[in-house]
Amino acid sequence: MTSTSPDSAILPTLSEQVNASIPCDHVLLITLNRPRSLNAMTPQMEDDLRKLLNWYEEEPSLWAVVVTGEGRAFCAGADLKAWNNDHLSGSKDEQEAILASVHGFGSLSRRVSSKPIIAAVNGGAYGGGVEILLNCDLVIASQDAVFALPEVKRGVIAAQGGIPRLRNACGHQRASEMLLLGRNVSAEEAAQHFGFVNTVVPKQNVLQTALDWAQQIVQNSPDAVQSTKRALVLAGQHGSIEQATQVHARTVESKRAYKGENIQEGLRAFSEKRKPCWTNPAKL
Repeated sequence: MTSTSPDSAILPTLSEQVNASIPCDHVLLITLNRPRSLNAMTPQMEDDLRKLLNWYEEEPSLWAVVVTGEGRAFCAGADLKAWNNDHLSGSKDEQEAILASVHGFGSLSRRVSSKPIIAAVNGGAYGGGVEILLNCDLVIASQDAVFALPEVKRGVIAAQGGIPRLRNACGHQRASEMLLLGRNVSAEEAAQHFGFVNTVVPKQNVLQTALDWAQQIVQNSPDAVQSTKRALVLAGQHGSIEQATQVHARTVESKRAYKGENIQEGLRAFSEKRKPCWTNPAKL
């Protein structure tokens, strides 16, 4: 299906808090690896994720990423012990930290990427863990998954992009239900009423389903996929359809999609009634 293998991709060096692998061609798998702490985010974990995701963005042979958590939770949000220590010591100004956090919670909740990000939610997702999910393109959840934005119960705020994204997903009143009550939401509710889960599957099928969806994505032209993803991002940033369409037409992803080799290969393959043989996108 593809002519370029990612075998030459060398994974960055990470701590034991994050695992990474390439389980199939062009797909990166990231696993949060603090199961005893329900994968609560630490500064070290966030640093690992920043390093890994920045590398993913620049690696031409990787076309999709799956993010999951080890153990019985996806991510329990911030490690409140570490956060509390910083807050009590006065060593951290939270408002300034939010403004300076270019990619948001876990280097994911506000990351602007033209590559697809898939979440495989194997259990609970709370606080920042939900903020991460709200910025993923596809979310596969286990039947027993639970979601909550309980920040108001702790005197804090879902301030890393979660509030506007949830409102965009389900409207003001539904978003208020999660944000102001801080209550738990089931996987079925998240899918049917709040709209940020794509599908709910048995727990043993979560990761494989996410990898299957990633493999379906990488069967398509990576140039076309990444330009389409950029258009989706721009649609959320601009107020009108016309403005978003015009801005997208001028993007480097759009230029690459129309001027690159893959569009020519796709059209040739269609006329020759064969599967296309995609190549890695040129670096932008």
